[in-house]
Amino acid sequence: MPSLSIRIDLGPEIRVGPGKIRLLEAIAEHGSISAAGRALGMSYRRAWMLVDELNRSFSEPVVEGQVGGRSGGGAHVTPFGERLIACYRAIERDATAVAAQHWAGIQGAVIAR
Repeated sequence: MPSLSIRIDLGPEIRVGPGKIRLLEAIAEHGSISAAGRALGMSYRRAWMLVDELNRSFSEPVVEGQVGGRSGGGAHVTPFGERLIACYRAIERDATAVAAQHWAGIQGAVIAR
């Protein structure tokens, strides 16, 4: 089965795709933008810019920073950010299922390389 890569264009400069969603998931997992960026092989600056872009694209933030302290600062995905992840993953699952149905009759004609 071929894989799908879905990018959702919400406006001329507002896009949500697999990279941003994976970054949000990594922030939820690691508790910081820098650790998430490292886990995904991207610079802190790039990760921060993507988070900032997402936060400016919606009326609610998707990621919020946590003030540093004895154990340092961090970041967490907001409830709205969690809804965004869930919505994107649901669209991805549904699209993959539909694509598999449509692709079934063509799959045998693909030349493996």
